[in-house]
Amino acid sequence: MRIAELSRRSGVPVPTIKYYLREGLLPAGELTSPNQARYADAHLHRLRLVRAMVEMGGLSIAAVRDVLGTLDDPEMSLHKAMGTVTAAVASPDPDVTDEVAHEQALAFVERQGWECAQDSFAFTALVDVLATAREVGQRRFVDLLDDYARACLQLAEVDLDYVLRMDSKDEALEGVVVGTVLGDAAVAALRAMARHEVSERRQDPEADPEG
Repeated sequence: MRIAELSRRSGVPVPTIKYYLREGLLPAGELTSPNQARYADAHLHRLRLVRAMVEMGGLSIAAVRDVLGTLDDPEMSLHKAMGTVTAAVASPDPDVTDEVAHEQALAFVERQGWECAQDSFAFTALVDVLATAREVGQRRFVDLLDDYARACLQLAEVDLDYVLRMDSKDEALEGVVVGTVLGDAAVAALRAMARHEVSERRQDPEADPEG
């Protein structure tokens, strides 16, 4: 297919496709003339994946490049790929110096028995959250973590089951990308919907099917 058809089928404007090509996010097409190239279904698939990461996941071009490098690395394990993708989706590590928040986060991971490195982006992000909660006067926010952990462990099981059902490692790695980017967005949306539902039920007990 020509670039115009690739644009039409993917919903990505031609100038954006050319930008992705220049940035190496999309492999070059097969040249049919000095100024024309032919693209295959693989290009369409990769373009849709890039679009999901950029538009839905909010990833930077550099982060997308790192994730695609993970997908294209034949030696990359699924476990390591998940870490790479999750780190790319996450915000840059904040510079947190709140010792109380750090101790709270450390006590939490030890209580859960989680092997989470203190220099990991996830641990640092948690410290930042707890520090912010303290700054705005929500000192009891830390008490929510254990309940959050139980819910997140269930989500993690769902995530892993999703990718492990894939037919190949390549599909599984791609599933990690899509599941992380779209999964986070879906969880945020569902959480908002559930919170609204619970609030409605508590205002009107008769609306609760359990009474």
